[in-house]
Amino acid sequence: MATNVSLQVSAIMLGVEDLDRAKKFYADGLGCEIDQDHRGFVRYSLGDGSSKLALYEREAAARDAGVSAEGSGFRGVSFHFIADSRDAVDEVMRAAEAAGGTVVKAAAAVQWGYFGYFSDPDGYLWKVATAA
Repeated sequence: MATNVSLQVSAIMLGVEDLDRAKKFYADGLGCEIDQDHRGFVRYSLGDGSSKLALYEREAAARDAGVSAEGSGFRGVSFHFIADSRDAVDEVMRAAEAAGGTVVKAAAAVQWGYFGYFSDPDGYLWKVATAA
């Protein structure tokens, strides 16, 4: 007999090369609130209704999962932040770049709204968008 599971994302964990650099990017650069800070691991509270964001040293994260830490390029995943306005999209994009991120696709108008992409210092892609 199959059991139905209500899948939820409680936390998103990113394996990072340089934990101090990533910690600074997310906390100082993007204003994420640290709720756990341990040697080799940091977790952020992103606000009500959002999953937690955790940073873990890449090698340790791979060992934890029992897989190789090798790999680069597109990881087949991106994270999306839905903003209230075009100005908010631009503000997040500027903050990410000022904090050491890279604008991958400049924010621009499209048929359904406005969006851009940045990558964090470890290459994880973030899409910042609004339908406004």
